[in-house]
Amino acid sequence: MTPAARTQAAIELLDAIIGAAQSGGAAADTLIARYFAERRYAGSKDRRAVRERVYAAIRAAGDVPASGRAAMVALADGDAELAATFDGSRHGPAPIAADEARAAGGVAPAWLEAALLASEIERAALPALVERAPLDVRVNRLKATRDDVLPAFSDAAPTPFAEHGLRLPTGSAVEASTPFAEGAIEVQDEGSQLVGSELQAVPGERIVDLCAGAGGKTLALAAAMNNAGALLACDVDRARLQRLPQRAARAGVTIAETRLMNPARETEALADWLGLADGVLVDAPCSGTGTWRRNPEARWRLTAERLARLQATQAHVLDVAAALVRPGGRIVYIVCSLLDEEGTDQVAAFLARHDGWRAEEPSLPAGRRHGQGWRLDPAADGTDGFFVARLRAPC
Repeated sequence: MTPAARTQAAIELLDAIIGAAQSGGAAADTLIARYFAERRYAGSKDRRAVRERVYAAIRAAGDVPASGRAAMVALADGDAELAATFDGSRHGPAPIAADEARAAGGVAPAWLEAALLASEIERAALPALVERAPLDVRVNRLKATRDDVLPAFSDAAPTPFAEHGLRLPTGSAVEASTPFAEGAIEVQDEGSQLVGSELQAVPGERIVDLCAGAGGKTLALAAAMNNAGALLACDVDRARLQRLPQRAARAGVTIAETRLMNPARETEALADWLGLADGVLVDAPCSGTGTWRRNPEARWRLTAERLARLQATQAHVLDVAAALVRPGGRIVYIVCSLLDEEGTDQVAAFLARHDGWRAEEPSLPAGRRHGQGWRLDPAADGTDGFFVARLRAPC
C-alpha cells in the first residue's frame, strides 16, 4: 500500500468505527481485524501503519467526529507528512481544503469532561486518560516467580507497585511466548492487579467473584489462595464466562467453579452460597472511563442514559453481594471508572441501605484515598483508572 492508500484505509476504518460507536456496534479492534481479513494484499507493515493512524485519530478527537475524513484531517493539521498523503492519487484521499470540516480536539465529550472534573480529576490529568497504555502481565505464582519469567522477554521490568507484575515493551508477542503457553503469565494491567488483591483472599476461604467475566481476577484470586478453598466465578454473560475453564486449566487453577446467572435473578442461582462467603469481589459493570487508554473510542459510546443504567446495575450487584457474605465477611467493590457516580457515591448509597456495614481503610501501595475508598489514575499512577472500596459486614 502507498502512504496515501494507508491514509484512505484509515479514513474508511474510522467511518466504520464512528458508525459502530453511535449504533452500539462492534469495537474498533474487531472492525480493524475484519477490514484486513477482507484485504489480504495488505502486509504487516501496512496493517500496523493503518492501525496507528486510526488510533491516533481516535485519541485526538474528544467528541464523535462527523466522519473518518474529518478525524484524519484534524490529525493531519499537526503532521505535515500525513497531510502530504492527501494527494488525490488513485487510492488516496482528496487534497485537504482549508475550509473543510475537522474533528474537534479534546479528551472527551464536554459533558463527560465536566463529570470527570466534578469527580476531582484535575484538568491537567485529563490527557493521560487517552495516552497509549503500557503492556503489563501478572506472573502466576502457582507456576512461576517474577524472576523465573523475566529472562523470557527482552527489556521487561518489574511493575512499580504490583508484587507479581511485569511491564513489557509495547507490542511484545505475549500470547506466542512460552510463559503464556505454560500458564505462567496472564495479560493484566498493574492497576487491575492491585485492586483485585484488595480482597486479601487466603488459602481455605470461600470466595465469590460475582462479575467474573472471562476470569482474569478469578485466576489471580486462585493464585492468592494457593489453589486451596472454594472459589465461585459468576457472570450473566455466557460467552465470556465460557472462556474461563480453558484459561484456568492453562494456569493450573483447580478450585474455580463457574456459574451462569440470569440478570435480576442472581440470588436464586446463588441460594447455596447465601450468608456463607468469606469475601465477594464485585468488579462491577461500569462506564470504563479508566480504560480509555486501551479503548479510546469507548468515550464516544457513553451517554448519560447508559451511565444511569450502569449505576442501577452497580447498586443491584452490591446488594446481591451483601446477601452472600457471612457475618464479619467483606466485599471489595471495584469499577474501572473515575466518575464519583460509579465509585464513592455507590459506596455511600450502599452503606446507607445496609445497617452495620462499614468501609475499611484501603491498603494499596499506589493511588490515594477518595471518599470512602481508593482511587488509581493514569496520570498519577501510570495504571488504568480504578476506584476500589473494601466493605465489612457486621458480625
